[in-house]
Amino acid sequence: MSAWVDFFSTVLRLSIPIVFAALGGVLSERAGVFNVSLEGCILGGAFGAATGAYLTGTPVGGLLVGLLAAAAIGCILAGLAVSLGINQLVTGIAINILVLGLTSYLARLILGADATSTLPGFSPMAIPVLSSIPVIGPVLFNQDPLAYLMYLAVPLSFWFLYRTPWGLIVRAIGDYPIAADTVGVSVPAVRALCVIASCMLGGLGGCYLVLCQVFVFTENMSAGKGWIALAAVILGRWNPALVFAACIFFAFSEALQLRLQFNNPDVPYQLFSMVPFLASFVALVVFAGRVRPPGAIGIKYVRGGK
Repeated sequence: MSAWVDFFSTVLRLSIPIVFAALGGVLSERAGVFNVSLEGCILGGAFGAATGAYLTGTPVGGLLVGLLAAAAIGCILAGLAVSLGINQLVTGIAINILVLGLTSYLARLILGADATSTLPGFSPMAIPVLSSIPVIGPVLFNQDPLAYLMYLAVPLSFWFLYRTPWGLIVRAIGDYPIAADTVGVSVPAVRALCVIASCMLGGLGGCYLVLCQVFVFTENMSAGKGWIALAAVILGRWNPALVFAACIFFAFSEALQLRLQFNNPDVPYQLFSMVPFLASFVALVVFAGRVRPPGAIGIKYVRGGK
């Protein structure tokens, strides 16, 4: 029983940064902007969290700086992709490369010899009564604050997109922006706000890595999680509930490869490291042809045009 609790706890912990980033991807892409920079947002948020925690000595300081770093990335993406209309795929990839190089340099500059020191972080908070439920309790209700925030983020994202007027506006802009413009909605402004919020959600995933999981910053620690989040967005059909299920599937495959590595030490670990990405590839090949993306995704809106 203990082995199963440990395994599913690992699945949950691995899913959290992917879920945050994927929810950010849903928000941005529902508004018509393809956010390929989620990988950079996770890495930028992680670096900001490490820097903030190092300078302030508190995890809350790290969380705030991490969110600000991700918001700055969002402003750059919004300025280039929304305001200037530069190709969204090219912009996102360029931001990923920029963030990778910049965080590696600044980490050495700011953290220096302390780069490998343990940073302040959030501790698990057991919820009374609920944490005592067999199997489910230790897995779901003995987690850190950001895990509980993730529990709220998924239903809140669904409620926002499908049960509020603002969510209707976002979806209208992503599918048929001219209709939203006709009723007086500023399409570029809403898209820019969604992009910034999207990047902050991705940055929250990076904050989780540093403040709740490893308590240290390492170069390229996002390790492809942003790309897996993009796959989860497509597989989940831009629906927060389905996207969450896709994230759990990918986290399960990652936890499985860790267990396989542990149980088969004689096999090169690189072979098992392919499992999450192979799962992403297979899932997209099987299911991606059946999904319909937002109608105006990736297309710059010009008033009076498309």
